[in-house]
Amino acid sequence: MLIIAVWLMLPAYIPSPMAAVFGGGKSIDGGKNFIDGRRILGDGKTYRGLLCGIAFGMMAGLLQMYYLSRQTTMFSVELPSFAGNGANAVVVIFALAFGSLFGDMFMSFFKRRLGLKRGAAMPVVDQLDFVLGAWLFTYIAAPVWFAANFTASIVIVLLVLTPVLHLSTNIIGYFIGVKNEPW
Repeated sequence: MLIIAVWLMLPAYIPSPMAAVFGGGKSIDGGKNFIDGRRILGDGKTYRGLLCGIAFGMMAGLLQMYYLSRQTTMFSVELPSFAGNGANAVVVIFALAFGSLFGDMFMSFFKRRLGLKRGAAMPVVDQLDFVLGAWLFTYIAAPVWFAANFTASIVIVLLVLTPVLHLSTNIIGYFIGVKNEPW
């Protein structure tokens, strides 16, 4: 179950750390403020980070599709496909990758509304915003595939596992200098 859960979420897990590593440059909100006088998203959400994050998430998913074309199991566990091996799979992979970054941006918007600065901790929310964004976009793109693969047990595993993985990767990012805080 753990292997299947991580397998399904890999295209959503990869974008955020890759956006942090390769981001920078022009912010998505263009430095503009919302009607409340606060930044819309902040300097941490950039076009380069968004595009690089999506690209790496897509590459992960495409590599997974390639793996499935050669082998359908990992550690004796049957792996699910991403809605087949064609255009539908690419749509699902894109939805997972883009949705994860959208979920993160959406929460950044609300953190700015609450007056929280870039990097301010919001436990649990920070660890799951990208998951919920990925799930929402994937459900919209492929509801039947989503329901068949993100079963209640898979969802529970991911809701427990993701905060641990998120915190671990953020600590690594902090120590290698791509994050300003370890959360």
